[in-house]
Amino acid sequence: MKVLILGATGFVGSYLMERAMARGDEVVGTHYNATIENRDWRPFQDRLSRCDIRYREQVDRVIARSCPDVVYLLSAQSYPALSWDVPVETLHTNVIGTAQVFESIRAAGIDPVVVVACSSAQYGEVAEADIPVRESHPMRPLHPYGVSKVATEMLALQYHANCGIRSVCARIFNTTGPRKTGDVCADLTQRVARIEAGMQAPVLAVGNQDTWRAITDVRDLARALELLAECGVAGNSYNISGATTYRIGDIVDTLKAASRVPLEVRTDPALLRPSDEKVIFGDSSLLMAATGWAQEIPLRQTLDDMLSYWRSLLASEGGRDDRPRARAPPSGAGRWRHRRSAVL
Repeated sequence: MKVLILGATGFVGSYLMERAMARGDEVVGTHYNATIENRDWRPFQDRLSRCDIRYREQVDRVIARSCPDVVYLLSAQSYPALSWDVPVETLHTNVIGTAQVFESIRAAGIDPVVVVACSSAQYGEVAEADIPVRESHPMRPLHPYGVSKVATEMLALQYHANCGIRSVCARIFNTTGPRKTGDVCADLTQRVARIEAGMQAPVLAVGNQDTWRAITDVRDLARALELLAECGVAGNSYNISGATTYRIGDIVDTLKAASRVPLEVRTDPALLRPSDEKVIFGDSSLLMAATGWAQEIPLRQTLDDMLSYWRSLLASEGGRDDRPRARAPPSGAGRWRHRRSAVL
């Protein structure tokens, strides 16, 4: 099978690249602004083409090279907090870039399945009575990133309706794991590892601890996206959400206990967002019915793996701090109490 991963040097894309290579797929990826460590994408760098999806001629070259059976559209400005600082860049990349990809596919006359990375941020604040949120819920995003993802999905669905392109939209809820930067679990585990390495004072800076999040491991997410490429219904949108919600403060407590050195937890006002959804938790029953997917990796294992990742990286760098950084501050759940957990 021929696979094209747009955004292969991003967090999710790197896992999809590795999985496609392990299966023996004929896979090509693109890179532009990598959001993972160089060491994490070097094993497949010979399969990469540089491509900024805002520019049609670059997308055309990649489509011509790969002639894909499956396209994973992951290229995006993917940090909600950053979108407050660069709203025009966010919209240009995520909306215009999406249109360029679909125009290139249409002009090439090929018929791939296109799995489009959308977001739970499209929903915005959801009332307690509507949690876990279903795909039929109105979309009222709270920041430019969420707005851009609404537009991304609408473009994908209209290209399916009007041009017959087999678009499948994945509304991805909070996902984390090794290699991640710029979300609450990544920032917290990174800070703990830096404190342990003596690179900063033993103070764990935190944002809003009173939000609840359903969290999925990236390895479970990659499997869900592959299943959607195989079994998803074109023209449909699917939530991909963890089945358990966690209070951020409880994640902080878990990492404090896991630290190899004593540390103090302190709220940093700079880490507080202008607006922050109280609970983010999706109903994944449509995905599960269509594909048989179920979450397999518990959050405690994810956090342990992330701590190990940062500890290994800092040790290999000898304490140097020259890794790429996201430009955004970090992100701060029956009815929504269904399988809510405060124990990791």
